[in-house]
Parts: sequence; C-alpha cells; structure tokens
Amino acid sequence: MEKRYLDNAATTFPKPPEVAEAVAAYITGLGCNINRGCYGSAYEAENMVFETREMLCRLYHGPDCKNVIFTKNVTESLNVLLKGLLQPGDHVLTSSMEHNAVMRPLVQLEKKGVSFTRIPCSETGELQLDTMEGLLQPNTRAVVLTHASNVCGTVLPLEPVGAFCKQHGLVFIVDAAQTAGVLDLNMEQMSIDALAFTGHKGLLGPQGIGGFVIRDELAAQLEPLLSGGTGSVSHTEEIPTFLPDRFEPGTMNLPGIAGLQAGLHWLEQTGIETVRAHEAALTGHFLEQLTPLEAEGLIRIVGKRDVENRTGVVSLQTTDLDQATAAFELDSQYGIMTRVGLHCAPIAHKTLGTYPAGTIRFSFGWWNTIEDADAAAQALEAICHGI
Repeated sequence: MEKRYLDNAATTFPKPPEVAEAVAAYITGLGCNINRGCYGSAYEAENMVFETREMLCRLYHGPDCKNVIFTKNVTESLNVLLKGLLQPGDHVLTSSMEHNAVMRPLVQLEKKGVSFTRIPCSETGELQLDTMEGLLQPNTRAVVLTHASNVCGTVLPLEPVGAFCKQHGLVFIVDAAQTAGVLDLNMEQMSIDALAFTGHKGLLGPQGIGGFVIRDELAAQLEPLLSGGTGSVSHTEEIPTFLPDRFEPGTMNLPGIAGLQAGLHWLEQTGIETVRAHEAALTGHFLEQLTPLEAEGLIRIVGKRDVENRTGVVSLQTTDLDQATAAFELDSQYGIMTRVGLHCAPIAHKTLGTYPAGTIRFSFGWWNTIEDADAAAQALEAICHGI
C-alpha cells in the first residue's frame, strides 16, 4: 500500500535531501561548538550560524542578523517573548484562532496579573478588524497574533494589524509557525516587532530548531527567560546585554541550524511563490473533490471554501462517522496520513464551531501531488459510504 503524507502542517515531510546531508555533515565532519573554541573548525561553525542568521534576516526583512535569535521551536520563542515582556497589570490583545503556543503562556501569565482579550473571528476564521479599537484598554501593551490558523488555514491580516499597533504604540508579536517559508513576511512593511518561527515546517529544516527575529527597541524591554553560559563576556556572572547572546544561553542545536540553512538555500533556489502556488493548486483541487461529499451531507468542510488568503490546510468533519475512526481507516486502509482532533487549538475550534469533536486535517506540502489529493478524496468518499 502506497503511503501518502498529508500532515505537513505538523511538520513538512520529506525534507529536501540537502537537509539530511547538512545535518550529517555537521555531526560527522565538523561537530564542535561555537563561541568556545579558538580553532579553525569552531570559526567555520560560527560562520555557518552567522550565514543562517543573515538568510533569516533577509527572508523576514529584519533589522539586523544579530537580531535573529535561535531557540528550539516557535513555542519556546513565544514563551521567551511573552514572559519576558509582560508584567502584572499589562493587557494583551490576541485572536480567537490562536494555537496553545500562544494561549497557554497567556493563561499562565493571567494567574500573575496579566489580562488578555480575544479579538473575535468569523466562523471561517477571518479576523474582525473593526472590533479592535473597542477592545483597547488603557493598559494594553501588545498584540500577539498567529499569521494563519493551523486548523483551517485562514490567513490573518498582519499589515493592517501592524498599522493599528503602530498607531496606538503597541508591541506587535507574530506567530509565523504556519506561514514561514510559505507566505511572504516583511517585518518592516507589516510593522512587526517580533516574529517567532519554527524551522521544521515551511522552512523545511529538522525538528528542534526555531527562533525569533526581534527589534532592538523590544529586545531592550525583555527580561531573558533563560540564562547561563554564552561563551562571551565570561569574566562576569551577569547576562550579556547584547544580541544575540542575551537570549541564547547554553549549547545551541548546531546540527539543526545546519539543516535549517540547507532548507533555506532550497527555498531561495525554488522560490516561496512557487511553493505557495503549488500548495494552493493542490488545496483548490482537493476542495473541489470534497464538494460533492459535502452536498451529500457526508462531511462538513471547515473554514473558507476557496484558496484566497489561506494556507494548504483543509479541515473537515465527518457527519455520520466518528472522526478518529475515519482518520484511522484513512491510514490503515488507504495509506492517507492526516491529523485528527483539536490540533492544540481549542479556542480556534470553538470559533469555527467544531469544539469539542475537532476535525480531520489534511495539509499539503511541496512534495504532494494531484494524485495524493485525488487518493485522499476517493478514500474519504469510500469510508463515508461504508465501502
């Protein structure tokens, strides 16, 4: 049975061959740490990290490559940003489509005196921009927003939100987990103060590497979440004041950065627009194949019915069949790998009307084909009809 991977919103697979080669080459051929050794291999490793920072800064139109901070993933990045910035008495605006990578830190901070208000979204996940002015409070300090829903793929409008933040003197933090490497992100044009990313999704790197890009003005306001050895200013026990060292204590995931750099090289050569167009074409085709099933009342498509302002994510509910059972049968009988459940985003499901059952999520990537989309639709039809 041929296996068809349709869970790219969780992590892209496969990666470009160059990614695995770069990770292996680092482990077997270089292997050392940076900021510690005074020898050629250590400087070579440092140069690799520096070049990767430059590539990410260029990709996001960030202020400077030193402002690119590496972490394990976007979740750690958001924790560093939110917990480093917010103090008791602060108020935050966020959306009703957020992932728990945003919501759990905010709920944790709420217990310490930080408050937040959700900007409402429509039943298709679209942000209701006109409500934001009325949600402001005198103590509102920041807006934290996902760029696209991991549940239904709807893209939220960063540029007008960034302009709103700039107008009202608010910090703007963006969770780009679902869009980095797939959609254009311009920190300058979108007035973004900090952009959190993960390496293992659209950037096509391995798991365990992520980061954020931050403006100097915001970095100066943040208290580091972690502290320890950096290999710099080792004569003092105080945390370094300069970037990136202030937010990068301990041993970095250098094999992961090497793999991420290879993924970025692949993206530069292929083109984000090319990747985006491919995923949009597959998504549109898949939605067309699902329309008859929805007309029969066998499924409910969640979110938008077109590919405008959305990623390659399609979620649905089966009406007469338990969704976990349907997802199991898709895999066990037809080799279609999906994700089922709440996708770590309960508030998004409440907004979309799919809580508590959740959805079956199909998410397309670069290596998927029209044949994959057709096979998934045909398998779903067979399961729904009990064939």
